[in-house]
Amino acid sequence: MKKYYLHLNNETLGPFSLEELKIKKITKSTPVWFEGMENWKYGGEIAELQAVFIAVPPPITAFKAVPPAAKEEQKVAQRTILGLSKSTFFWVLSIFILLVGTLIFDQYQQNRSDELEQKNKITERENQQFLLQQKEIEEQKNQIAAQEKLEFERVVQERKQTISNRLKAIEQLLLENNTALEDAKEQLSAAKDFKLLRTSGERNDEIRLIELNIEQYSIAIEKLKEESAQLNLELEKIH
Repeated sequence: MKKYYLHLNNETLGPFSLEELKIKKITKSTPVWFEGMENWKYGGEIAELQAVFIAVPPPITAFKAVPPAAKEEQKVAQRTILGLSKSTFFWVLSIFILLVGTLIFDQYQQNRSDELEQKNKITERENQQFLLQQKEIEEQKNQIAAQEKLEFERVVQERKQTISNRLKAIEQLLLENNTALEDAKEQLSAAKDFKLLRTSGERNDEIRLIELNIEQYSIAIEKLKEESAQLNLELEKIH
């Protein structure tokens, strides 16, 4: 009769007969050896041992018995959400999401409208400030232009007065030089005619001196006339 050896808990046991193995309650994972085998094998690999294996139940912790009533409740719970049928629940959920989305969108639109209104107020205020600044700048320019005009008129008036005074002085100088020229001409005529009590050289020296005075008076008169003409032309341009 074939004898079997077992390896349990780091210990080799046996030999055992097939009937004795049934008592040992071995499993398919129990190492078994018998004469004629080259190496140890698991019990499940030996055909004649299939009848002696005892099924090992799973741990009791993995077992959760559900009463029939509870099973029915589970089925009902699976068909409902928060006490509502799935179709009703999803319909209500859709309406809720739509309402929330609408509220969020309305709030977004309101915030955007408020933001745009605030920006418009800021822009309007900045435009008003810009217009005020432009007005102040324009007033300053007008004041500067008015001051420049007054200054120009003052300078022109002073120049006109200066020219008028100079023309009067030239007129007086012309009168004096013309009078002196006429006197010199009379002196020249008298000097040419007077011959007594002087030598010919004295007469010629006197004549040359008078002619020199006449020439100087003539030059002075021409210069005064030229200056008068220039001043009158400038005065016309000023007017």
